[in-house]
Amino acid sequence: MLLVVDNGSIYTKNLTDFLNKKNIFFEKQTPQFLDLDSLENYDSVILSGRRKNEKKTNEINSKIVTYSIKNNMKLLGICYGAEILALTLGGTIRKISSLQKGNEIINISKENPISNDSLTVFESHRFEISKLPSVLVPLADSKNCKYEIIQYEKKQIFGTQFHPEMSQDGHNLIEKFCSL
Repeated sequence: MLLVVDNGSIYTKNLTDFLNKKNIFFEKQTPQFLDLDSLENYDSVILSGRRKNEKKTNEINSKIVTYSIKNNMKLLGICYGAEILALTLGGTIRKISSLQKGNEIINISKENPISNDSLTVFESHRFEISKLPSVLVPLADSKNCKYEIIQYEKKQIFGTQFHPEMSQDGHNLIEKFCSL
């Protein structure tokens, strides 16, 4: 069963609508109501983006990342989800000078199970990963972002700086992730 952690992104409904359309069974929880002991009931998790920075949300998402790594549970972090993945493992993020919003072409730089070719995706973020920890491998970049897709080495744990729930190429990526 897939767990969708709704961190308050305005795009989470697009994600859940897509999952429903594809008959991918999931449960949606917000961090404040998620019982971390229930993580053992899921085989994968998607961490959504967020609207605002909240310390408690960060702590809970960080615990989900740590649990996923320790228990080989599949994870896809979207936008903020990718950032918290990097931060949990010792990376850094930075505020960028202007909001990145709109379509972007992503170039795949390393073979991986969730994306094969260049992708046209939707960006909407003010922060980005600035330093990637050594256990995370960059898989794709764009003209505006060095770390568009990242992966925990040799695990099915991924992050996307963009919002895959907002484009056809992104939908294909989510579907590949769900079928791993």
